[in-house]
Amino acid sequence: MGLYERYLALRIRRHDGDPPEHIALVITERDLLERGAYETLTDVFDWAFEYADQVTVYVSVLDAAAVPALRRELETIDAPREVAVRGPDDRTRADAPIRIGIGLGGKHEFTSAVRTLAERVEAGELEPDEIDDEQVEDHLIFPSEPDLVIKTGAERLSDFMIWQSVYSELYFTDVNWRDFRKRDFLRAVREYCNRSRRFGQ
Repeated sequence: MGLYERYLALRIRRHDGDPPEHIALVITERDLLERGAYETLTDVFDWAFEYADQVTVYVSVLDAAAVPALRRELETIDAPREVAVRGPDDRTRADAPIRIGIGLGGKHEFTSAVRTLAERVEAGELEPDEIDDEQVEDHLIFPSEPDLVIKTGAERLSDFMIWQSVYSELYFTDVNWRDFRKRDFLRAVREYCNRSRRFGQ
């Protein structure tokens, strides 16, 4: 770790605010085509677990045909914790310290949850008036709410975890994925610690 990274890590340790327990990262299909992209992802996992208990990665995809190949690559990534990968055709929850969604948009995920709830009502397993926020969250593929969402390259989240990220702290950096370093990650964590979370209030 370089001198500046050590300085940032020290600032975070000495900060009164708690670091994020759940970190989410938004990258694109194109990012993963860059040389060294998967090595960067592995590095980010290592950096994140110095602070967090859970990491969610959302890979936005323009070409749906690319999903199977990306999935195969991501399922074999050398990660420090268990990895759960979900694509746009999945409807089961992802329960693992590292959760990766490929082309799995927030609208699609929310629609899938509503469809499952409707099927349960039709089957007589659930009454309509029993449906509340918790019921919806229980049927999301990525049920946990991230504390910090990091987006590299541009200030646009697209269709990312629209339910779960309502109260998340969003951090945008102009640094592209291929150039993302530990100092950039630590800056995001430091910025999170400096913010006063309001949770919509």
